[in-house]
Amino acid sequence: MKEDFFRYQAQTTPNPLGLEVSHAKGSYVYDSQDNAHLDFVAGVSACGLGHCHPKVVHAVQEQVEKYMHVMVYGEYIQKPAVAYTKLLASLLPPNLETTYLVNSGTEAMEGALKLARRFTGRSQIVAAHSAYHGNTMGSLSIMGYEERKSAFRPLLSDIRFIQFNSLEDLQKITEKTAAVVLETIQGGAGFIVPKDAYLEKIRERCNETGSLLILDEIQPGFGRTGKLFAFEHYNCVPDILVMGKAMASGLPVGGFTASKQIMATLQDSPKLGHITTFGGNAVIASACLATLREISESTLIQDTLVKEKLFRNLLRHHLIQEIRGKGLLLALIMENGEMANYVVLECAKRGVILFWLLFEPKAVRISPPLTISREEIQKGCAIILEVLTEYEQ
Repeated sequence: MKEDFFRYQAQTTPNPLGLEVSHAKGSYVYDSQDNAHLDFVAGVSACGLGHCHPKVVHAVQEQVEKYMHVMVYGEYIQKPAVAYTKLLASLLPPNLETTYLVNSGTEAMEGALKLARRFTGRSQIVAAHSAYHGNTMGSLSIMGYEERKSAFRPLLSDIRFIQFNSLEDLQKITEKTAAVVLETIQGGAGFIVPKDAYLEKIRERCNETGSLLILDEIQPGFGRTGKLFAFEHYNCVPDILVMGKAMASGLPVGGFTASKQIMATLQDSPKLGHITTFGGNAVIASACLATLREISESTLIQDTLVKEKLFRNLLRHHLIQEIRGKGLLLALIMENGEMANYVVLECAKRGVILFWLLFEPKAVRISPPLTISREEIQKGCAIILEVLTEYEQ
């Protein structure tokens, strides 16, 4: 299997972790020797309800027996997608009422960029340094990290960059700006949270200039920060909300939500302003619906902040310089990249799955399922502390 993996499947790095997966359940991934690996990453924040949550599995199985795919997006009325988008709208502010379902977070961002330019009639997009919104060409164009995009130029034109949390840069948003695109919490940069009412002031500046505000909640959305969406912490409602990852508990999906007025501009002049074959797929929409019901009807969102406190209390070690993030979107900031690599790789040998962040080499990602138990948190943190102590020796 390992030989075939390297021969037939395209690789993204020279040295993938190479865990041969047998199955996964709850907070654990099991390898081909049936060893249990405690998952502190949750598929990079995608498996918010853990692995194979029974309600999601049941919803998928039930829908598969009815039909899987019948028509391209937006032509046929399919109950799972309608029920899901209606429930989502009921949980969002009134201006976020209409959702376009796609296949991934980066595709959702592509749709949001098109929508902003189409609605405003402007071309300029303002994004943040150290931002990550995906790897398709539009999303890559607004990535604020030149090292990762220089090899693929030329990219989209008329992109401007500001520094996240810099109030001085607000004046770079002008009447030429179609949209400001920000991660509510910067992910690849090291889980940087807004401060000094930053997002609130961004919202005010967008109102002044007639620019749309696009918030990328692909990673912090669906309960991970102690709210359904992270923007709820910051008194800032976007014009377009972009989502993905945890929407369907590990199945591929994305979406972007706006007002009916804004979204309607994709219907005509030209028709088919945005189109997808598999967006809104009934099987995946069923998983989305089961996931959202479980998150919104349980105590998981409130419990997330309790679990964050437990992580912060347990992970006290002088080699950990800082713990960034919010809820169960946390990053241990180490002294250097070498130490971060050691922690990730050594913990992997001891059955705890950790991971890196894209642009911050000193960071160790902790983004477990929202369903993780207190005992599992204690178990994993004990191993992390053990590894850190051994690093010094």
